[in-house]
Amino acid sequence: MTDVKAVLSHALGLPERVLELTGSTPLLGNLPELDSMAVVTVITELEEQFGFVIDDDDLVSDAFETLDTLTLFVKQKLPPEV
Repeated sequence: MTDVKAVLSHALGLPERVLELTGSTPLLGNLPELDSMAVVTVITELEEQFGFVIDDDDLVSDAFETLDTLTLFVKQKLPPEV
């Protein structure tokens, strides 16, 4: 979750505010900075940070519902650990 918070902090330019986010904090509709253009920025930064590609078919708004759902989305995109 910390790495996902760091991506949100950088992408949205909210270093102090992002520190206050918990797993159940709503993202879309709660953070005014997280508009449709910011979602694209967050997706790009997640891809760069974690080294995976998010296909258009994988994108669902549910992933951006809370910090927990976004973290779960990222975990599901990561390759399985050996």
